[in-house]
Amino acid sequence: MGPHPIAEAANPAWVHRPDGSTMRALAWYGTKDVRVIDAPIPDITEDYDVILRVTGTTICGSDMHLYHSEIMALQKGDILGHEVRAAFSGWGGRLTNIKPGDRVVTSFQIACGTCEFCKKKLSSFCDRTNNSSLMNTLYGHRDAGFFGYSHLAGGFAGGQAEYVRVPFGNVNCLKIPESISDEQALYLSDVLPTSYHNVVDTGVKEGDVVAIWGLGPIGQCSAKWAKLKGASRVIGIDKVPSRLKFALANGCDEVINFDEHADVVKRLAELVPGGVDVALDCGTFHEPKTAIHKVQKALMLETDVPETLNEMLLATRKGGRIGLIAVYSGFTNNFNIGALMEKGIRFIGNGQAPVHLYWEEILNDYILTGKFDPRFMITHRVDLEDFPLLYEKFNQRIAGVEKVFVQTKFSSPPGPGCPALTRVADWPETQDV
Repeated sequence: MGPHPIAEAANPAWVHRPDGSTMRALAWYGTKDVRVIDAPIPDITEDYDVILRVTGTTICGSDMHLYHSEIMALQKGDILGHEVRAAFSGWGGRLTNIKPGDRVVTSFQIACGTCEFCKKKLSSFCDRTNNSSLMNTLYGHRDAGFFGYSHLAGGFAGGQAEYVRVPFGNVNCLKIPESISDEQALYLSDVLPTSYHNVVDTGVKEGDVVAIWGLGPIGQCSAKWAKLKGASRVIGIDKVPSRLKFALANGCDEVINFDEHADVVKRLAELVPGGVDVALDCGTFHEPKTAIHKVQKALMLETDVPETLNEMLLATRKGGRIGLIAVYSGFTNNFNIGALMEKGIRFIGNGQAPVHLYWEEILNDYILTGKFDPRFMITHRVDLEDFPLLYEKFNQRIAGVEKVFVQTKFSSPPGPGCPALTRVADWPETQDV
């Protein structure tokens, strides 16, 4: 099926404030080149728009694909960022369910609220907010539009800024009670629903032995969700010393450092004879381990690397389940499709998490009850002006960094149990913290 236009319900182009006022925002200019710039403050463009003062944002592991220019259709000056906690600033004429003074968090995807997918709260599959013909050509269909994630995802300005415009604010903003801090609320925008979806969609159940590849924030949260869903044992796999230590303290029963155990499949067979019940990919496609895939990536013979996928196929028991929540963008070579078929493994592409399906459940059943406290993963707090250096150091995985709360001039002081403000330039230059 070739590309075709859709009747896009949300316009990614935005009107600027008529007085010409500006805000500070993080913009992409090229590979490993992100800058804090003065950008126009957005104004109401459409009837269901909301303009928000950003009181907290963050950096996501998936932002590293933008940093490395691995996601297509980026344009110089694009404002990045898709995780936002904010306060109400302005609204379009047809908005009735939120009002000035409300504290809200936004979903990373932009849903229309009325298409067949949105009616089922499958917000990441919205049919009406992304007019990318490129995505349609690559995948046969389009996802919803996403904040700050290239023109492949609709070209919407992101939330690593002091203000953000939210199309269809009536469905893409969730009101937050006063009883929880900004730090507890912010991650309802992405990392909490994404990791929860990874575990639920892959079907982790009572007694399962679960192996998790990649111990960034998504992997750390997936370990906690797996335990809450009854997993008997969770094994984390990474090579960053601080992340391995963090995982042992926060949900994993055992860890594997693949710098020490290069043959991850062999090590898992020693730990779990017969294979794990569930394997979760919470890692990345852009860092090949073997020479053959380093060469293929360098020559652009593949966009994505299958090494983690092949390890999972060999390490998962017959009839087991594999879930992919890590971002993959295109094509890969040398994928072990024979193991997938012969072992009868359920190989599940979790897709972009439908935030609207989960965020109220996570807020009401887990955060407000204390069953899941997202503050465990917040290792640092920095200022928006530090974003360029934060991207560099987050990419290097130094100073024990997991999740970072990025403040703006509208932010409240740190909440209870949350890190104090630091400067990225003062972080220790080591992965072993």
